[in-house]
Amino acid sequence: MSQQPRITIIGSLNMDLTATSNKRPAAGETILGERFETFPGGKGANQAVAAARLGADVTMIGMVGKDPFGNELTQVLRREGVETEHIGSADTSSGVAVIQVVDGDNSITVIPGANFQLTPDYIETKRDVIQNSDIVLIQLEIPLETVAAAAKCCKEVNVPYILNPAPAQSLPEEIINQAAYITPNESEAMILFEDINEALKKFPDKLVITKGEEGVVYSGGHVAAFPVSAVDTTGAGDTFNAALGLKLASGSSLSEACSYANAAAALQIGSHGAQAGMPTDAEVIAFMRQNRENHL
Repeated sequence: MSQQPRITIIGSLNMDLTATSNKRPAAGETILGERFETFPGGKGANQAVAAARLGADVTMIGMVGKDPFGNELTQVLRREGVETEHIGSADTSSGVAVIQVVDGDNSITVIPGANFQLTPDYIETKRDVIQNSDIVLIQLEIPLETVAAAAKCCKEVNVPYILNPAPAQSLPEEIINQAAYITPNESEAMILFEDINEALKKFPDKLVITKGEEGVVYSGGHVAAFPVSAVDTTGAGDTFNAALGLKLASGSSLSEACSYANAAAALQIGSHGAQAGMPTDAEVIAFMRQNRENHL
């Protein structure tokens, strides 16, 4: 294994288009908004940025459109040190999330666009990239058949993968069984499994459930969260997954990896925007040292 863990992210790239106003327009109504901002996002791209900032050697496999957003999304990753050679370009629009913010509450419409052009055949052309990875991270903002193809490829080349099942949906047993780790939050776990306690027993040291302020639970125990005041929780799960993958690929125990990931996520929610507040490894280590007594 290289000094820097090799992490491959297979997933989505979106441009978040955020409009803030003091009310939501009714059908047929036009209102004046207060602010408009764009943020690079998508769960795959978010996890790639988080892993790169934490010090991993990151490769992104995904799809963007042949439009200005596609170029910008790719450039953002490149500036963060992510290998973008394996991001394809489709004859459609890039994925976007149209976000309406009123009094702090979000209403979001996601248009997958090029993300849904990420096909099983495209994944097969990246078998060598996957094989040369220490760990792979996959989410569910790409077609489920592509997730299945990626999972199958990881199994065949003997590379562990973390499945972040978001947005949650029912999954074929083989996708769950082939994953080294599954990382739903509490609400996603309720969609995936009829009985969470039984699922924890069925998937020991595989099913890792994030519970916000309550920390993380898995069959072997519980890892406390770090107490922080949240500014924006967007991207916290992506930061957690990237940090978890990095530490597991580096040989840490699941408990150690969860503690580090909790710290990274705690730092991330202190800033606006999914990617803006993602921390470096040095920042996470310093934060953990400062909070060690409170975290014991």
